[in-house]
Amino acid sequence: MEKSVKRAAFSIIAGLAVHDKKAADLKFEEFFTIIKRESTDERNYVKKAVNWALRNIGKRNLTLNKKAICTAKEIKNIDSKSAKWIANDAIRELTSDKIQKRVKK
Repeated sequence: MEKSVKRAAFSIIAGLAVHDKKAADLKFEEFFTIIKRESTDERNYVKKAVNWALRNIGKRNLTLNKKAICTAKEIKNIDSKSAKWIANDAIRELTSDKIQKRVKK
């Protein structure tokens, strides 16, 4: 798939995670499979967009935070530099004190 199409798709997911306040968790849980599958794309803009989508989903609430961290840990086990970067960055942010305080409110 073309880089700009993939990047746009994950950017839309990231945007929805922030702005669609009424969306059910299930809507976002369905994206974890796609995020995991596409985490091996080494193209910089795609990698960053995949990471952005994962992090934004994980910031919605405590339930999605836990599931996003779990997904990131699964991604970390994939033999890919891109996947490891995505996972490490997402885990670092989603487990930070700032984000944990926010999702526990």
